[in-house]
Amino acid sequence: MGEGMKTKTAGTNIVSSAALIALLCAGCAGGSLTTREKGAGIGALGGAAVGGIVGAAVGHPGAGAAIGGGLGLGAGALVGDQLQGQENRDHRQAGEIERNQREIERQRYELEQMRRERGEY
Repeated sequence: MGEGMKTKTAGTNIVSSAALIALLCAGCAGGSLTTREKGAGIGALGGAAVGGIVGAAVGHPGAGAAIGGGLGLGAGALVGDQLQGQENRDHRQAGEIERNQREIERQRYELEQMRRERGEY
């Protein structure tokens, strides 16, 4: 291997390592992960693992892991997005149910007050 090739590989490794560290730090800075982010992370890790295994079978584990990670990231993000949307809908619906329940209780109370005023009790 020539001197230029060693420098290029070392430079690529340094850039890749720096990018990975930056992503990890950025991911940890914002607090808890959303369902969308969890799906993307799981997809990326799973895709990279499967891609690495497939890539190793054909002699290119790094390329396989990179391609699999990218595809897994996209697929995981899509699934996570759908799950996040469902969670948001469920949360809104629970809020509506709670508001309706409070209104029913308020109306029951008013009805009871009206009955007492009329002397029905």
